[in-house]
Amino acid sequence: MAAPQSTPPSKDAVTDAQVDAFLEFMRVEKDASDRTGRNYLQALNRFRERHPRGFKSWEQCQPDDFRAYLFEMMKEERARSTIRLHFAALRSFYKFLCHRHGLEPNPLADVQLPKLEKKLPVVLTLKQIEQLLALPLKIEQPKQAPSWVGERDAAILELFYSTGMRLEELAKANVTDLDDYQETMRVVGKGRKERLCPVGKHALDAIQRYRQKARVHEGSLFISKLGKRMSRTSLHNIVKKYLRHSDIPIDVSAHKLRHSFATHLLDNGADLRSVQALLGHASLSTTQIYTHVSVERMKEAYDEAHPRA
Repeated sequence: MAAPQSTPPSKDAVTDAQVDAFLEFMRVEKDASDRTGRNYLQALNRFRERHPRGFKSWEQCQPDDFRAYLFEMMKEERARSTIRLHFAALRSFYKFLCHRHGLEPNPLADVQLPKLEKKLPVVLTLKQIEQLLALPLKIEQPKQAPSWVGERDAAILELFYSTGMRLEELAKANVTDLDDYQETMRVVGKGRKERLCPVGKHALDAIQRYRQKARVHEGSLFISKLGKRMSRTSLHNIVKKYLRHSDIPIDVSAHKLRHSFATHLLDNGADLRSVQALLGHASLSTTQIYTHVSVERMKEAYDEAHPRA
């Protein structure tokens, strides 16, 4: 009796395998976060669904297909940052196909994207920062919360502003990363790159109070009420919680504390290279946006103070 013939894999199955291999490559070899993986998968799936000529395979996509897709996104008035994020996923995927699977030529090589709008970051004033940092020990915490929650949240906000860390980096922080004697924090950033960040006295004192009260002696630096490591989302929600309790009149994300950290350093004479190292930026051009903020603040101060401005 003849053996039953196996069904050849469909185009979709082949495509899914390629995308799965790419996402595994990003996770393992590029150390991409789960969030990046989700964003890239969403972008790749959206292109397949909106393919202008009907998607058949990644190998059959042509430069004009991507130009048509770009034009469609611009007609929908998508933010340029969103467009660039989607195409960053597509470009990374096609580089992977070219380098690992011998695809030639790269159909995205000559596709030009719209330039990103230059928006100055929103920065809190020092007075607003001080108000925010004081809130965890001022407001009443939920009755079901552990007695040390206020101290923990104060330590989170103080360390966040003291070092300019990313939320993802804060979530990965361990007790052993903090050197009380050297007053530094070992930070594991993007691509597993490590850097040392100075930690101010206010942050060190806040962390010490929290650790003593919560009895945190090893493992994760910041823990939930169940004793587990806090996630990026949990940390984000904590920052947003206190922003809502403040009288800061603008819509501010947790990331604005990082913007404020960088701008306040530059306002007070720090050099750009040092701020770049503290933020963990690979490129100096990424850090330079904060110099524009400082110049704008200087102009405002001049206009307000100079009698013949």
